[in-house]
Amino acid sequence: MGRIYMIRHGKPESTWGQGSDTDPGLDATGMAQAEAARDTLLALPAQFRPTAVMSSPLRRCRETADPTARALGVEAIIDPVFGEIATPANVSHDDRSAWLRTAFAGRWSEIVGDIDYEAWRRDILAALTLREGTAVFSHYVAINAAVSLLTGSDKVLTFKPDHASITTFEVRDGVLHLCEAGREAVTGVL
Repeated sequence: MGRIYMIRHGKPESTWGQGSDTDPGLDATGMAQAEAARDTLLALPAQFRPTAVMSSPLRRCRETADPTARALGVEAIIDPVFGEIATPANVSHDDRSAWLRTAFAGRWSEIVGDIDYEAWRRDILAALTLREGTAVFSHYVAINAAVSLLTGSDKVLTFKPDHASITTFEVRDGVLHLCEAGREAVTGVL
């Protein structure tokens, strides 16, 4: 049995819909959250402690992953499958916030566009299943994509992972299982 951890990135300098930076890094709170996630992961019993680090290509995830990777003495592997949910081609950057709000309130089966979101969800699960012993630094919706598939939910948001919360999965007989959803945010997506 191997554990896999999906960690939501720490608090970014700006969120979607704020400012022009489409790839913000972490603010001071986010950096502290990244260090706290590292400390939590390193405090796990040796048989459950991650030995590898993966990250979404986006800066907020890479910066959240960095303290853990440095502490483990490994290089974070960048994997786009753990990136942010893609926006359909017909949705402009300025309209992304409204599109996300609508998507978040709905079901995976209701999202229409030129992107196969069901395939993305399956790709996330397949990638996680192959990553025993790994801490994966990712995004709010990507974590929900995995959790919703494993719990049989069609809701886009099955829970609200807080910044730097850690969701735990386990592979048993080659099958991925959800052990524990991470700490939930008290407020909406930030």
